[in-house]
Amino acid sequence: MTLFMREINSFFSSVTGYVVIVVYLLLTGLFLWVFPGEFNVLESGYATLDPMFIIAPWVFLFLVPAVTMRLFSDEKRTGTLELLLSRPLSDLKIILAKYLAGVVLVLLAIIPTLVYYFSVRALGNPPGNMDTGGFWGSFIGLILLAGIYVAVGLFTSALSENQIVSFIFGVLGCFILFLGFDYLSKLGFSGGLENFLAGLGISYHYNSLARGVVDSRDVVYFISVIAVFVLFTKIVLESRKW
Repeated sequence: MTLFMREINSFFSSVTGYVVIVVYLLLTGLFLWVFPGEFNVLESGYATLDPMFIIAPWVFLFLVPAVTMRLFSDEKRTGTLELLLSRPLSDLKIILAKYLAGVVLVLLAIIPTLVYYFSVRALGNPPGNMDTGGFWGSFIGLILLAGIYVAVGLFTSALSENQIVSFIFGVLGCFILFLGFDYLSKLGFSGGLENFLAGLGISYHYNSLARGVVDSRDVVYFISVIAVFVLFTKIVLESRKW
């Protein structure tokens, strides 16, 4: 808990935390309510927030690695990682403290968008005429997607003491998981293999949740991928003993 609070305080003692929240809210707000085009809610004529859930994964693709790139890289660069690892804390506790701090920061950016939900419900004709199930399914999917992005970013941060390298690998890793397998599945594979490859990607399960049905298989997928990257991070930290 002490390490978790230290990470949260470090986010907000610099501009990082504020920039992440403001940039996310600003971009989604501009695309949904100001900029004309397919993502504009007022121009679409439908009481839906589907455009927000299309935009959000792409915004987080860059914002989340920007948050996580310093979690271990900065500790390595300044030489404080060895001091931290010498404390009476297991590697897993250190990883989880940093992981949860990253997730909380992203949640602080997501939660204010609930204002959009009540706004669109009020604008419906009649008021309240909105696919509530689809919204909450997508909202849960967005939180789980952010959880995977943070786990990937944490892993890439543990790989290098250079924050820029960690950021680039974080963006690349998140992109591959989000759309890479989806693109790969469309290269002419047979039906069974195509579905298997598509099922390895985040977008397949994210889109499934967006239909408003929270399938346990989709939730298990997200939790499993998070657990895998937390394990990878633990292996990287333990490699110092080899």
